[in-house]
Amino acid sequence: MSERTVLITGATGLLGREVATTFGLKNWNVKGTGYSRADGVNTFKINLSNETEVGEFLDETKPQVIVHCAAQRFPDKVDKDPESARELNVAASKALAKLAADRDIFVIYISTDYVFPGTPGDAPYEADAKPQPTNLYGQTKLDGERAVLDTLKQVGKEGLGVVLRVPVLYGNAETPAESAVNVLMDALWKAQTQGAEISMDHWAIRYPTNTEDIGRVCHGMSHSAFNHQVSKPQCHLN
Repeated sequence: MSERTVLITGATGLLGREVATTFGLKNWNVKGTGYSRADGVNTFKINLSNETEVGEFLDETKPQVIVHCAAQRFPDKVDKDPESARELNVAASKALAKLAADRDIFVIYISTDYVFPGTPGDAPYEADAKPQPTNLYGQTKLDGERAVLDTLKQVGKEGLGVVLRVPVLYGNAETPAESAVNVLMDALWKAQTQGAEISMDHWAIRYPTNTEDIGRVCHGMSHSAFNHQVSKPQCHLN
């Protein structure tokens, strides 16, 4: 079997690191992009908004699969700088899909359950559930989904793309702030061991997803793509 290469955008983040680890353990050649935390050895600093730069990197690394983890995923930061968020979550994703289609690269676009309204009793969601985001972050990710899938469809390559919608993440975080779940566990630990007071809501219901599980699913999808077994453009982890 020829060497298989995967490119992971956002490879320095909470999810990207775990996806990179999973593919590496499966003997894939792993290439990663980052920005502020790219080390130039395992991950490379690439401006995803620069289509020329991204295209040159694809030609250099020659991946068969792209797992597009890079995004502005914090709703409060999206609200503070919506223009930058749309640039990364939508425009850069569309450009990446076009570049991938030109090179016949399979794309996994990592999305979110924020594309849904979160009405009590609705979750877990089916793949064909109707999206209805209630905040700007969810809207940018939904627009990013459509940009990727529509771009591939326009050139007759729908089979080269899939959207994976994942709920709130937890996993091997470098700092608790990387995950709302890790932040919660850190607060509970401090309350138990140090007597610290904590304040949290008692109404939100979340469905945390472990980053190891997402890495496993991304690898499984990529393996299936080589055997032409991926048929649905959207799926969920609940």
